[in-house]
Amino acid sequence: MQSLFEWDFYGRKSDLEPILQRNLDEFGPGLEETEFARELSAGVTGKLPVLDSIIAKAAPQWPIDQISVIDRNILRLGLFELLYEDKKAVPPKVAINEAIELAKNFGGESSGKFVNGVLGTVYKEMLEQNPELANNK
Repeated sequence: MQSLFEWDFYGRKSDLEPILQRNLDEFGPGLEETEFARELSAGVTGKLPVLDSIIAKAAPQWPIDQISVIDRNILRLGLFELLYEDKKAVPPKVAINEAIELAKNFGGESSGKFVNGVLGTVYKEMLEQNPELANNK
């Protein structure tokens, strides 16, 4: 999340990988799951237009560029996990709860509610299209 924030904050003008590597070196020495961080960051950047269009649809009153940088990237990360990760490895409700916690800890006063509302809307639509997802709590 931190690397996505930095990358977006500076206008997405550089490659995300060096930012991610610097943050892993500085803040995650000994971290064993670096591949997961790389997978998530590559997934978010690879699906960025799709993720942003979903955010725009789920929060029409908030144009993507008016959402705070931290909330925008938490939403992107949460949506990527919700939509594209293995549902058994990362159940939808876990992806949503993790995003809400990130928003509460790093976002503004109403970030948790905002992230919950957007991801909850997307999840509800997912359930309408595929009710079996309810079994992957």
